[in-house]
Amino acid sequence: MPSYTVTVATGSQWFAGTDDYIYLSLVGSAGCSEKHLLDKPFYNDFERGAVDSYDVTVDEELGEIQLVKIEKRKYWLHDDWYLKYITLKTPHGDYIEFPCYRWITGDGEVVLRDGCAKLARDDQIHILKQHRRKELETRQKQYRWMEWNPGFPLSIDAKCHKDLPRDIQFDSEKGVDFVLNYSKAMENLFINRFMHMFQSSWNDFADFEKIFVKISNTISERVMNHWQEDLMFGYQFLNGCNPVLIQRCTELPKKLPVTTEMVECSLERQLSLEQEVQQGNIFVVDFELLDGIDANKTDPCTLQFLAAPICLLYKNLAKKIVPIAIQLNQIPGDENPIFLPSDAKYDWLLAKIWVRSSDFHVHQTITHLLRTHLVSEVFGIAMYRQLPAVHPIFKLLVAHVRFTIAINTKAREQLICECGLFDKANATGGGGHVQMVQRAMKDLTYASLCFPEAIKARGMESKEDIPYYFYRDDGLLVWEAVRTFTAEVVDIYYESDQVVAEDPELQDFVKDVYVYGMRGRKASGFPKSLKSREQLSEYLTVVIFTASAQHAAVNFGQYDWCSWIPNAPPTMRAPPPTAKGVVTIEQIVDSLPDRGRSCWHLGAVWALSQFQENELFLGMYPEEHFIEKPVKQAMARFRKNLEAIVSMIAERNKNKKLPYYYLSPDRIPNSVAI
Repeated sequence: MPSYTVTVATGSQWFAGTDDYIYLSLVGSAGCSEKHLLDKPFYNDFERGAVDSYDVTVDEELGEIQLVKIEKRKYWLHDDWYLKYITLKTPHGDYIEFPCYRWITGDGEVVLRDGCAKLARDDQIHILKQHRRKELETRQKQYRWMEWNPGFPLSIDAKCHKDLPRDIQFDSEKGVDFVLNYSKAMENLFINRFMHMFQSSWNDFADFEKIFVKISNTISERVMNHWQEDLMFGYQFLNGCNPVLIQRCTELPKKLPVTTEMVECSLERQLSLEQEVQQGNIFVVDFELLDGIDANKTDPCTLQFLAAPICLLYKNLAKKIVPIAIQLNQIPGDENPIFLPSDAKYDWLLAKIWVRSSDFHVHQTITHLLRTHLVSEVFGIAMYRQLPAVHPIFKLLVAHVRFTIAINTKAREQLICECGLFDKANATGGGGHVQMVQRAMKDLTYASLCFPEAIKARGMESKEDIPYYFYRDDGLLVWEAVRTFTAEVVDIYYESDQVVAEDPELQDFVKDVYVYGMRGRKASGFPKSLKSREQLSEYLTVVIFTASAQHAAVNFGQYDWCSWIPNAPPTMRAPPPTAKGVVTIEQIVDSLPDRGRSCWHLGAVWALSQFQENELFLGMYPEEHFIEKPVKQAMARFRKNLEAIVSMIAERNKNKKLPYYYLSPDRIPNSVAI
C-alpha cells in the first residue's frame, strides 16, 4: 500500500500551536485518500515552532498530488493554529511543498496547492480552476471595501482589530495598542508626571529640556542645539521627516510679493531675485493645503491655531538651502507681513516655528498617513480580493502588506477617530486632519508615487546642483534595486506583454485599486489595466517602494526631528503674528504647546519611531511562498544589491554630524506596520 511522509510545520509566533484534532486528506489525479488523523501516541503534536512528521498510508495509488486538505476539529476548547507549510514525500521519493502561512480558526479547514506559482492560464485541470475560483470568492466575502470618510481612499470593512480576518491581525493586539504604547513611551521617557498638565505653559525654551531625553551625539540632540539656525531649518526640507515638499521655484508666486530689496542681504551672487530664480537658486514650500482647515476645538479651555505659510528658500554659494522669506498666510496684505532674516530675532524665529508646525501637520496627515498607510492598505485589500495564493504576484506582494490593514484599523479605532489620541495634542485634530486628506486626494497621483518622477516633478533631480539631498540619492538607489528585482520576477512568469494583458486576475487587482482605492478618479493617473511587462514591473515597484522605503523615510525619523518641541510644534496656542517688531520670547513660549500636549506629542513620536519586535527588513522573505529556484536566485541578487547600498550609505555617513540613514535598506521594514 502506497505510503506518504507528511511533514507539518507550525508557526513560531505566540499562540501558534494547537491541541485540536488535525486531519489530512490528499487529492490526486487518480483519486482521493481517506481523512487521516495526524497524531502520535504520547506526544504533544503541533506545538509552537514544531516540525512534526507522520506516515500516511493510502489504499491505492493517488497519481499526481494536486491538493492537500487540512481540517481542524475541537479537542477541548477551540484554539487557533498557524500552519506554516506541509511537505509531502511521495512513495516514489519526490518531495512536494505546500506553503500555507495562514491561521486555521475554529472548526476550520484549508485546502492547499503545491508551491509552484501559476497564472490562471496555467491551470487546465477543473479541480484546480475550481480551487482558484473558490478561494477568491471566500476572500471577497472576508475583505470588503468600506468608506471610512467621504473622499478618502476606501479601506477595510472592519470596525475594530478583532473584526479583521485572522490572517491579517497582529500576533498580539497588545503590541499595537496606541493608548498603551503612548503611555508606555511617556513612562520610558520619564515624562508621565506632565501628561495631564494641559493649559500649563513652559517657562522658556530651556524648560522643554525637562521632557527631552538627551542622548549624546544623536540627531535629536543636534536639533535641540541648532534648531534656531537657518541652515538647520533649510536642511530639514531636504533630509528631515518630510523631504517631499520642497520644489524649485520657476516663477515667484504672485501671492508672495517679495522683492529683491527685501531679501538682498540673503543673496550671495550679486544678482536680483528674478535672476536667482532664472538660475535655479530659489526654492519654495507652499502650505496652501492648510488654508481654511478647521483648527482643533475639542478642548474648550485651549484655543488652537493653524496657518498656511509660503516659505521661500535660497541655495547659497556653499550649495546649502536657507530660508529668505516667510509669509504666514496665503493672501498678502498689511496684516500678513513677509518675515525676513533681517527682521528682529524673535519675529524671524516665530515665523520659522509656524512653518515647522505647518510642516508637521502636512507630514503626519498627508505624507505619512495618506501617502503611505492608506495607499498601502488599498494595495493590500485589492491583493487579497483578486489574487489567489498560487498567483506569483500574490506571492511577491504578501510580505509587503504584512500587518498594514491591521495597523490602519487600529489607527481608525484609537488614533484618528473622533475623540482619538490625535485630538489630544494636534491642532489638526477634531476633524481638520479629515479635511486635509479630502483635499490632498486631488494630488494623489500614480506619477507622484513613482519616486524618480516625483523628484523630477519638483525640479530636484540634479545631484550636482543640489548635492546634499540624501533622501533623493538613497531613494533612487533603493527604487532601482526594487525595480530590477520586480522586472526579474515578472520576466520569470510572463514571457510576453500579451501574457500580462491577458491575465484576468492581475487586471482585476489593478482595477480594484483604481476603482475603490482611487475612487475611479481619472485625474489620479492610476492605470485601470496593465498592458506590458514594463508597466507591471513599475506598478509592483510602486507598491513595494511605497510600503517599504517611502514609509521608512517619513516615519522612523520622527523622534529625531520632532522630539524637540519648538522644532515641530504639534499645535500653536496663539494666532500667527500680524505685525513685525512686537514678538517677545514670552509670546513664543506661550504660543508653543503646553506641558500636557508636549508630553502626548513626545510619547507619539517616540512610539512611532520604534521598529516592530521581530521586524522584517527589505529583502527578507522568511515565508517561502515561492519555491522555484529562479525566483530564489532573483531574491538573492536583490539582497546583494541592497547590501551594496547599505555599504555605500554607511561610507557616506562616516564622520557626518548629521548622518542620513532612513533609506539604508537594513533600516527599511518590508511593510507599513507601525
